[in-house]
Amino acid sequence: MRWISVGAFLAGTAVILGAFGAHALAAVLSDKSLHTFQTAVLYQFFHALGLLGLGLCSGKLPPKAINTTGWLFLLGSLLFCGSLYLLAVTQWRWVGMITPLGGLCFIVGWFHFGFQARSVK
Repeated sequence: MRWISVGAFLAGTAVILGAFGAHALAAVLSDKSLHTFQTAVLYQFFHALGLLGLGLCSGKLPPKAINTTGWLFLLGSLLFCGSLYLLAVTQWRWVGMITPLGGLCFIVGWFHFGFQARSVK
């Protein structure tokens, strides 16, 4: 997987979604829902940057380590951010049960990345 490309795509869509939230949704959503939406954008951005950094580590870490972390970040983005986007715009409370699974993917991904990077000089 080309993690720099995936990270760049996630960053670009975070900009689009952030602008959409600030301009189109600000008048429609409650303050709480808008905050939820903004949290999703923020976490999407953080993990887009993480994927960019991960891609830059190619050749310094084993490919399996790179891919494991990348898939965890991508899955976390889909589950965590995706569920928050849905929750904010639909008020479907049941999607909130998915959010912690995405958060767990983020946590495991960061710890895995850090563990694998400990030997990089």
